[in-house]
Parts: sequence; C-alpha cells; structure tokens
Amino acid sequence: MKIAIVGTGYVGLVSGTCFAEVGHEVICVDNDKKKVATLQAGQIPIYEPGLEDLIKKNVAAGRLKFTDSIKEGVEKSLVVFIAVPTPPQPDGSVDLTYIEKVAREIAAVMTEYRVIVDKSTVPVKTGDRVTQTIARYTQGKVEFDVVSNPEFLREGSAVADLMNPDRVVVGTDSERATAIMKEIYEPFKAPIMVTDLNSAELIKHAANSFLALKISYINAVSIICEMSGANVDMVAEGMGADKRIGRAFLNAGIGYGGSCFPKDLSAFTKISEDLGYDFRLLKEVSEINRIQKNRFLKQIRDTLWVLKDKKIGVLGLAFKGNTDDVRSSVAMDLVELMQREGAIVRAYDPQGMEKAKSLLPNIVYCNKAEEVAEGVEALVVATEWNEFKDLDWKSMKSKMISPHLFDGRNLLDPQKMRDIGFDYYSIGRS
Repeated sequence: MKIAIVGTGYVGLVSGTCFAEVGHEVICVDNDKKKVATLQAGQIPIYEPGLEDLIKKNVAAGRLKFTDSIKEGVEKSLVVFIAVPTPPQPDGSVDLTYIEKVAREIAAVMTEYRVIVDKSTVPVKTGDRVTQTIARYTQGKVEFDVVSNPEFLREGSAVADLMNPDRVVVGTDSERATAIMKEIYEPFKAPIMVTDLNSAELIKHAANSFLALKISYINAVSIICEMSGANVDMVAEGMGADKRIGRAFLNAGIGYGGSCFPKDLSAFTKISEDLGYDFRLLKEVSEINRIQKNRFLKQIRDTLWVLKDKKIGVLGLAFKGNTDDVRSSVAMDLVELMQREGAIVRAYDPQGMEKAKSLLPNIVYCNKAEEVAEGVEALVVATEWNEFKDLDWKSMKSKMISPHLFDGRNLLDPQKMRDIGFDYYSIGRS
C-alpha cells in the first residue's frame, strides 16, 4: 500500500515508520523544511526507544521517505493520514487550524480517489468538517472517503504499541475505505473495530479520559492511605487483581501530565459542554490531579520550612520515563513552583534536559544523576526512570546537607531508603 503521513511529530513519525516496517511504501510530509532535512540526514527530533533504528532500516530499504511537498505525498499515495498537532485553546477546546489547513491543501492537489484518514486526536464531528472542506475545495470533482483512525500510542513505548496494538479503530461508512484500511492493518494481526465516524472520534477522548480518571482515583485513595496508615501499593494490587478493574494505571504519584491526558480531558469536558452535558466527573479528575501536585509540594515545604535559598535536587524532568517530552510535565511544574518560592534547583533527566532548558533556563543542569545530590537539602524523584532505582544511594546521601528524599513516583523501596539513613517520603505509603 502506498501511504502518505502529513505531520512528523510523535504520532506521524512512529506511524509512518511502523507502516514501512511491515512493508508499505510511506512518504512522511512536513512543512518544516529544516525538520525534513534533519530526518533525511538520518537524525530524529524525538527520543523514542527503537525508533531511530527502524527509521534508518526502512529509509535504507526505500520504503520510507521524507518530503516537504504535500503534493508529492498526495500524488504518490492512495491513503493520506493527517497527523498534525491539535493544541488546546484557553477554554479547553481543540484548535483545529492545522487540520483544516491540511484538508484544504490535500483538496488543492487531489486529482483522483483518495482515502483521507484523521490520525490526530480530534473532537467528534471533525470528520464531517474535513469531508465538507475537501468537497468544497475539490468542487465535487474528485471522489474520496474520510476515515477516523485514532491512535493509542504511549510515549516511551510507542513503537511496541503500534506494532502490537490491542485493537485498531476504523471509523467510516464506506465499504471501499474499510477494505483499504483493513489491508493496511492486516500485517499487524490485531482486531479491527469498524465503527461510524463519530463513534471512532469519541473512542479516543473517552479512553484517555477514563485512564486519567483511574490515575486520579488511585491518587485520591493514596491520600486516604496516608491518613489511615494503609499502603497504596497493596491497595492497588488488591484492586487490580479484579479482572473488571485491572492493575494498569493504578500507580499513585504526583499526577499525570504529558501532551495527551491533560489536553484530551479538557477537550472531552468542553465537547460534552458544547453538546449540552456538564461532565462534572471529568472536572473532578482534573482537580484531583492539581491537588496531588500541590500536596506533594506542601510536604516538601513543610519539611524544609522555607524554600527560599534552599538547594533542591530534582531527578527527572520528562513527564514520564523513556521519553524526552517535557510538555505539561508535572516534574517541570514542580521545579517552576519551587523556583517561584526562591529555591535553587539542580536537575537531571536522561533524555529531557535539552528540551527543558528553553523552558526553565535558570536551573542547574547536571551531567549525571549523582551530581544532583551535591550540597542539596532535599532530593525529589519526579520522573519514573528505571535507572534511578539503581543509583548509589549511599553515595548520594553522603553528598547532601540534609537526607530528605521525596519520591513522587513511588519508585524506591521505603525500607531500603530508611535503612540507608534517608528521611524518606512517598505517596500513600508509610
């Protein structure tokens, strides 16, 4: 199958590369010429485990190409995926400017039947708008179908998620488009769910909002655990053993972040409001997430009394492990809040520091994790990088002024840390 992917962010780049890996011919399109040149030179702008090797392999095999010409992509492909950003607006709604622009650009160069696939996360009814836009700008002279095919990739495991999906959702009423989409996804050996366009668009927002709800729920439970002396990890294990609930996303911590959950939760709340329903449950999910971060900061403040002029070390800046993405990162929020109170922050992240520097220029960036501990009065674990588990914590403690360790991701063993001599604090665990 000949495929074009418009947009080379996380979704577009991973999707295009994995489509090429299973044998399709893929052209990735981006209007950023510098980014295209970087990709053509074999360098990738994001950190995602396994992605760089797959890109090099499929470029060498001739199955994966990069261009800044949307005309080239549309002319040489039967299926055109739209994977451009859909950023949030101040009121929580989604900015669909890029989607509309790409739809017009596709229409301007389309001369024969194409399947146009919304891969970006968009509000329900967006597919109808894309259909209207393309029909308007082709003046009804060219046949096409619009399909919703939401992505369910997790940053840090995006390649594995796409190569081994739980399900593939295809939203369309067209038998022709359905057959083509099934052919694209046949090599992935995953269940294909065919729905109407509106249902497919709702599935992504509903799914992400529910996962955010699970995280906020266990974080609320962690507060009860702290008040009662229970252990939130044990509570989560007991809950997760129930097949109706499942253990995934029941990890207590300082809250969710990233480019998806906060945005999608706000978008789904606004979509519901526009349709006439006040989705108060989702508003509370967001509020619990805000409270969790502030409670953790209060714990640090209560321990150190005053943050002004205190040196604090932070391990982790990315919103989660195995990614360099610092967008809407709770770790970054914590650093910013501590800086506002006058704290002097030393930080390290295995992959996220270059992107963090433009957002938080006034902190000390360390070359390795061990350096973060030098002369600090507290250490904060803010991102769940596995390598932090294996640090020489005895050595780390010896470099600190005070042995305060705040584990915002419940990454470390409480008893081991206390045996070393840390004043150890975590989430929902005594």
